[in-house]
Amino acid sequence: MWRIVKNSSRIADAVGRVFKTSGGVLASCLFCSLTARTQPGSPNPSNTSNPPAKGIFKQSDLIGIFHTAFHIPARKPVRVEGKTIYFSFVPGGDQTGSPGTAFLTSTTAAFYAGDRNSSFLSNITFSPYLTFKGRFGYTLRSNIWTNRNEWDILGDIRFLYYPQYTWGLGGNPAHSNSLLVSYKYVRFYQTFLKRIRPYLFAGFGYHFDDHFDMDTMGDSTLLQRFTGYHYGTGSSENSLSSGISVNLLYDSRRNPVNPIPGFYGNLVYRFNPTFLGSNSYWHSLYADIRRYIPFSHTRQNMLAFWTFYWTTLSNHAPYLDLPSLGWDPYQQRSGRGFEQNRYRGNRLFYLEGEYRRDLTANGLLGFVLFSNLNAVSEPVSHRFEYLHPAGGGGLRIRFNRQSGTNLALDYGFSRNYSAFYLNLGETF
Repeated sequence: MWRIVKNSSRIADAVGRVFKTSGGVLASCLFCSLTARTQPGSPNPSNTSNPPAKGIFKQSDLIGIFHTAFHIPARKPVRVEGKTIYFSFVPGGDQTGSPGTAFLTSTTAAFYAGDRNSSFLSNITFSPYLTFKGRFGYTLRSNIWTNRNEWDILGDIRFLYYPQYTWGLGGNPAHSNSLLVSYKYVRFYQTFLKRIRPYLFAGFGYHFDDHFDMDTMGDSTLLQRFTGYHYGTGSSENSLSSGISVNLLYDSRRNPVNPIPGFYGNLVYRFNPTFLGSNSYWHSLYADIRRYIPFSHTRQNMLAFWTFYWTTLSNHAPYLDLPSLGWDPYQQRSGRGFEQNRYRGNRLFYLEGEYRRDLTANGLLGFVLFSNLNAVSEPVSHRFEYLHPAGGGGLRIRFNRQSGTNLALDYGFSRNYSAFYLNLGETF
């Protein structure tokens, strides 16, 4: 209990710095975006896939099976000021390379913030979790599409206590040569994107990353000696990055929880000046592309591809802010089959492909097969010299047919590592 109180006090100080640095304006805008009144939409739930299809609309799901099995009358979805909200909740376990298996819960609320015929599906996900060896955290993510998709408002807030192994820089560190780094982490990301033409958006964001109370077996200089990297690894035991981003987004997916079909492209340039509170000035570029190719419009049968390139554009980025596998800026779902944080460098390239198909005619059960490939740059030559493949498969169970949410149980493997993954919604 003492540790929790102590951590909470330090986190509160970090949250205060967020408001001091950003003036509280972006945080206030986030609250307003979640509570603002919107025009009432159609009261009848409909399929969230694109394009809609009668066969998909009539699928069964776990909620319906639960009501039938236990003879519980189905309740109407929650309605707030004329809006229908579809909730999905699941407890489960997760493995991300941290010491100890994590117990987590994930609650997703999906809804239309505008006219459902001309607006994409919005969603908010809250995921508290802990491990039996002291790791815990709270994550709140949101993707809000306003009426007629005039604005896309993205949020990512986290409070984490995060013991995690690191293997240093480059693409060929020995699996046995790792160092456990414990730290606390506060993140506040908020991005506002304005539609400039159908499916195309541009805007700005604010990003705050605070890693503090970093500990490596009681030696404050051990991380610097282990990695040979001099930024964010010193005896101060903290690193803070506070910056602004310029964003360009193309998104034709009606439902990001379960895209059928669509195209997604995201380009983010972020710069972190010292006058906003950063320990050092650095900037980065992130480019993300996803393509969904359906072979049927009445049931799930498609290929999905995801690739991104993430690079720092200066040599002063803190170590824990460098591109790293499993730490992609907006999802942290890359690298199934690898330990999170397994590879880190100044540049990271990632490619993944997945085949998705229904097993039952009503869409209740399905499966996926996936493979991925990653490479990070070497610390001296800055070239990509090693490729790391992984693969796996998984089961899909339709959790909520109204929001298109699937319960995803995957198994991924690579050389020297394998793990199970449980998620609400598709990986990408």
